[in-house]
Amino acid sequence: MIEFDEDKQNKKIHDLYTQEEEDLAQLLGSRYNIPYIDLTGIPINTDALRLINEQESRANKIACFGIVGKKVQVAAATPQKDETKNSLQVLKDRGYIPELFICSSKSLEKAWIMYKEISFAFETKAGSLDISSDEVENFVKQVHSIEDISKLITEALGLKKTYRTSKLLAIIMAGAISNKASDIHIEAEETFAKIRYRLDGVLIDILQFDKDTYNSLLSRLKLLSNLKLNIKDSAQDGRFSVKIYNTDMEIRTSTLPGAYGESVVMRILNPNSISVPMEDLGFPPKLLKLLEHEITRPNGMILITGPTGSGKTTSLYAFLKKVHTSEIKIITIEDPIEYHLPGVVQTQVETKQGYTFASGLRAALRQDPDVIMVGEIRDGETAEIAINASLTGHLVFSTLHTNDAAGAFPRLIDLGANSRVLSSALSLTMAQRLVRKICPDCKKEFPLTDEKKKLLQRIVNVMPADEKPTGEIKAYTGEGCDKCNKTGFRGRLGVYEAITIDKNIEDVVESSPSEREIWKAARPQGILTMAEDGVKKVLTGVTSLDELERVVDLEADLYYSEPESTEPVQAINL
Repeated sequence: MIEFDEDKQNKKIHDLYTQEEEDLAQLLGSRYNIPYIDLTGIPINTDALRLINEQESRANKIACFGIVGKKVQVAAATPQKDETKNSLQVLKDRGYIPELFICSSKSLEKAWIMYKEISFAFETKAGSLDISSDEVENFVKQVHSIEDISKLITEALGLKKTYRTSKLLAIIMAGAISNKASDIHIEAEETFAKIRYRLDGVLIDILQFDKDTYNSLLSRLKLLSNLKLNIKDSAQDGRFSVKIYNTDMEIRTSTLPGAYGESVVMRILNPNSISVPMEDLGFPPKLLKLLEHEITRPNGMILITGPTGSGKTTSLYAFLKKVHTSEIKIITIEDPIEYHLPGVVQTQVETKQGYTFASGLRAALRQDPDVIMVGEIRDGETAEIAINASLTGHLVFSTLHTNDAAGAFPRLIDLGANSRVLSSALSLTMAQRLVRKICPDCKKEFPLTDEKKKLLQRIVNVMPADEKPTGEIKAYTGEGCDKCNKTGFRGRLGVYEAITIDKNIEDVVESSPSEREIWKAARPQGILTMAEDGVKKVLTGVTSLDELERVVDLEADLYYSEPESTEPVQAINL
């Protein structure tokens, strides 16, 4: 007698239906030219899965299952439906690059089960991290001061370890963005770690915390920035991005091994901070007029000098925006591309692949550009090509690491530039530093010592006649209030100096001059030096004397000798 096994028969029928569904998915994939995938044998990346919420995923029969950088693998049962296309478009709008696969409903069920693994937590089971823009935006609304950040971090430290690390990172990011910090520093000491923000160019202590939390934060940041977790004895660089209020902010992560652990610095590249017009950068009126004239010339080279973090890139981008029109082609060679400029061809140096500033500049010249921006002149080959580009009908913007505007000439000669053609190629050299502006809400007059008054008076005495301030020597400072995080300062602007090329400079440059000789030849141009520009901003209450002395050496006697004549200094006529 043959016994009928109902359970076995039902399983067989179920398997047949399942196989038919998989075969149908494969057939549809061939028809629509979309690759087929069976998710039942593939691990689901929960970082990818969270990109589409569970409700939308089930309703639209779609799921993200893999992610590498910005490339997202997406499986869909009905790829031709509008709902699927809408979900893909949302991913694209958020900056992701979807790679579409077709699958069966059975495959999607496997992915949907994984939503239980992530629930509402920030962290994923694999230990990687996804910074939710909504969460960061929520914290940004709550954070108005350093005290607010410390309070939120302290509360997060009391949470369960499962959720603590990712919430901490979201708070740290939100605090930095809300307070307009340029960098976040996480540093390990022997028994603790600390967080510091760079606000207006100065590091501010935020909070100390335990080493276990530091180790967890370090691991999450490495995963997020695509760095190797097992490498702790050498430096690494990575990046990730956060979208806040429809603005994509790129975060550059750098790790450096130290005595008690790795030091982490996250540089925040906010596109809004670079969108500063030339008129708002703090140029003295005479220099602004001169720059507006020089950047509209059809050829020549403008060099900006100064240390890292002195605002050179902001100035260069302001020049590019000023000259940009649909009628000219602008190409930049940068390391790295910090901000993306619409309508400008930007290319990034890749030294490991042999793509240097020199090779990039050489290639750019074959693209028939009108304006070229070279991120930095580091070697003789780059200097030579940039000078030749200037001499052959191109307008070149670049930077150079020297202390002042006069130092650009001996530096280029040291790199191998021909001193006889240098003055023909260069239009103007400029140096700059950034100083913090006194907070207008807590500004007050600051009493000066006799020694400081004499120093300021000495600098005023040698200023060009038409630039000398009148009135009593006074200085100001900020007491510190809630609006400036008790620092007394809010925002920054530049102090500048420049040397333009005239007959005096041409004659001096041909003899391989010292900086002192160049300054002596440049004084009749009537352009303020950095110290003089800074002192005018001190006397008018824009910045404080201590802040100016932090970035400019006012005691240097390189160009502060008393005037040789009592005749007024001849200003530049444009």
